[in-house]
Amino acid sequence: MKALITILSIALLSACATRDIVTMDEPTQQLFDLSDNDKDGVIVARERCAETTTGASIDNYGCGKVKPINERSELKVLFANDSYKIEPTYYDHIEEIAIFMREHENTNVVIEGHCSKTGSYQHNLTLSKNRAKAVISVLSEKFGIAESRLTAMGFGYDKPVDPTHTEEAHKRNRRVIAAVSGEDTTPDMKWHIYTVDDEVN
Repeated sequence: MKALITILSIALLSACATRDIVTMDEPTQQLFDLSDNDKDGVIVARERCAETTTGASIDNYGCGKVKPINERSELKVLFANDSYKIEPTYYDHIEEIAIFMREHENTNVVIEGHCSKTGSYQHNLTLSKNRAKAVISVLSEKFGIAESRLTAMGFGYDKPVDPTHTEEAHKRNRRVIAAVSGEDTTPDMKWHIYTVDDEVN
């Protein structure tokens, strides 16, 4: 009986010796960081986008909301009959597209060329594409927009805005359209009655 008690005592002591001993001196790992370093209302434990712009609209993970861009705009560029030459007087209107694309670097543009219904179909198809290419040349060479972001398409006289055959209709149908698409990643600011402007010194 004494022998059995001795064996059991040794076994219990061995088991205790193999257990991990935790002392108060060892640092405790913090599983959930509840701080909010960028002051966006999302704790670090859930944060996926650090350094959010103050006052910007965000999702549940602290990331700014990305808005799709799909804009179509007729450029105020008039072409002479059977011509794709762009007069410098129209450069300001093309520059508006360039400015928008600089502000939104994740955008591309398709320039659509259109013609009036005079002459052969194939001739007008080529002419309309040359008009689109002429706009792209101005965007690229004069305003520095990368050609990889620019596409030219010609529609001939397939999509007239005025189907009549008056001189005014022909003039309106000789046009170019800029179709801009992409993503707006600029911060979407959220304002409320407590928001104040920063003081200017």
